[in-house]
Amino acid sequence: MEAYKTWVRRNKDYVHSLESLANGLTWLLPERFSISEIGPEAVTAILGILTAINEHIIDTASNKRHTGSAGPSSFPYWLCISALKDLETLVEVVAEQYYGDKKWNFIAVTEAIKVIVRLALFRNSGYKMLLHGGETPNVEKDSDDTSSQQTIGGFRKPGSHNSAGWLEKNHGQNPWNSEGRALSALSRFGESARMVSGAVWMQRIQQQHAIMEPPTSIVKRPTLSMLVSEKGISGALFVLGEFLCITRPLIYVLFIRKYGIRSWIPWFLSLAVDSIGIGFLSHVVKSGKGGREQQFHLSASEKDEVKRRKLLWALYLMREPFFSKYTRQKLESTESLLEPVPLIGTVAAKIVELLIGAQTRYTYMSGS
Repeated sequence: MEAYKTWVRRNKDYVHSLESLANGLTWLLPERFSISEIGPEAVTAILGILTAINEHIIDTASNKRHTGSAGPSSFPYWLCISALKDLETLVEVVAEQYYGDKKWNFIAVTEAIKVIVRLALFRNSGYKMLLHGGETPNVEKDSDDTSSQQTIGGFRKPGSHNSAGWLEKNHGQNPWNSEGRALSALSRFGESARMVSGAVWMQRIQQQHAIMEPPTSIVKRPTLSMLVSEKGISGALFVLGEFLCITRPLIYVLFIRKYGIRSWIPWFLSLAVDSIGIGFLSHVVKSGKGGREQQFHLSASEKDEVKRRKLLWALYLMREPFFSKYTRQKLESTESLLEPVPLIGTVAAKIVELLIGAQTRYTYMSGS
């Protein structure tokens, strides 16, 4: 296993290219979207799980290299969520072939497991927004890494500045003329002299700061009560909005199980839950700009996640009963319109075929 991890980390670009090619080819497998497609879906699920495992191997190596540890939580939540999403389609296909309409019982169980894992991740992360449903870690990146490498406790390391740039900035000399070359030579001589005592200098500075600075306190993971007390109503709305986004797929499946896929009730209810959840997040961001409560700041990745969730609303056009009543007619009329056009008509027909086939699978259109 260690040999495989080493190979993946050394050849990550090749691994990514191979995975993309393999995942793309699975859409062209025979019997894709047919009545009996357990084989193709099994291949797709295995490839998806292998991709998630490889990403986990690469990311853990990167985290250890930058932080020296695997992270505050050793349980790979995002890997578990990715594996569940890949297995869910296979579960749906197998359940549909052997149990028919009772497949919604199995899908509901799978969605319930995903909700439990995501809620555990949400709590364990200190109530941070889940990116891509928890498949992407929500980790803030430090912006002062490069500057901190040049200083220790506010003091610049010996030899840390660039000789030519430092010379031109501090002495007004061009480092490439005769006077500049002379001063540059003296500067390099001084740098060489300081290199001899550099290790001793750094050791003394580190010892002084070890004496002056108290030991760093352990950062506590924010709790729900801490979040609400600090952010007030905005914190409560944020948590409620995330909770709705996490549980929305399960609510949708449970109502499909009760009323059927052709009913408008699950469709409208799911849209309402999505709208309320995004509405809470939007209200939190707007209220933080003016108010009496501490500002609720979203990082760039969290703002992108909100945009992604809004884009997922387009999937409602592909869900029943909206698809059968409206979208399918538009797709078929477009296909008929482009059919006489050479090459373009063939490509359009294949795209429409894939869209109609994918629409028959809940997991492809669930947005969960």
